Amino acid sequence: MMDYVFEASPQVCLPVQGSSQRFPVSRIFCVGRNYAEHAREMGHDPNREPPFFFMKPASAIVAGDGDFPYPALSQDVHHELEMVVALATGGSTIREADALRHVYGYAVGLDMTRRDLQGEAKKMGRPWDTGKAFDFSAPCSAIAPASVIGHPDQGAVSLEVNGELRQRGDLKDLIWNVPEIIAYLSTLFCLMPGDLIYSGTPAGVGPVRRGDVMKGSVQGVGSITSRVI
Repeated sequence: MMDYVFEASPQVCLPVQGSSQRFPVSRIFCVGRNYAEHAREMGHDPNREPPFFFMKPASAIVAGDGDFPYPALSQDVHHELEMVVALATGGSTIREADALRHVYGYAVGLDMTRRDLQGEAKKMGRPWDTGKAFDFSAPCSAIAPASVIGHPDQGAVSLEVNGELRQRGDLKDLIWNVPEIIAYLSTLFCLMPGDLIYSGTPAGVGPVRRGDVMKGSVQGVGSITSRVI
């Protein structure tokens, strides 16, 4: 047994649909502006420029249908519903044709965002960490194994807040599809087993308040419910 100077934090993990096994989380990568309509609502041209990425710590995961604590120092926290790609194997410079072989499964995630702090960081040319990588900013459902559901490339992506439809899109409208995302990301980082990739959010992002209930789904993958506390 390793002799640490203090007790190590438990391994962050996610449940797996239909199994008692758990998926150990390594890193969380997020793709920015990967739906054209969302790019437009954020004031950007949705032309097919190379994808860009930001990261969240694994400790930001809220597994399953856990509550989302409203973060401090923000008055404008937004929901962003996404399909999450979970990798079982990794590597560098992965070919698009081989990319899906590295996928263990898929989940439904929320990229919670302190929009006001993100906006301030953008104006000052600073990193987005305070707006994107804060505690509890990555709620994620159980993972649906690709061996069971296949590799979804179309299907509705939607989010309701208190029963009101806020976001709706379709996986077929991703600017960069999953094999392309994996291949490009693997030129920037050596991907690892346990990495998660939040694949982008459709239009309709907006604020939440304490007491709100967010219910999101990705057709063919699963659903997530999270209450803002």
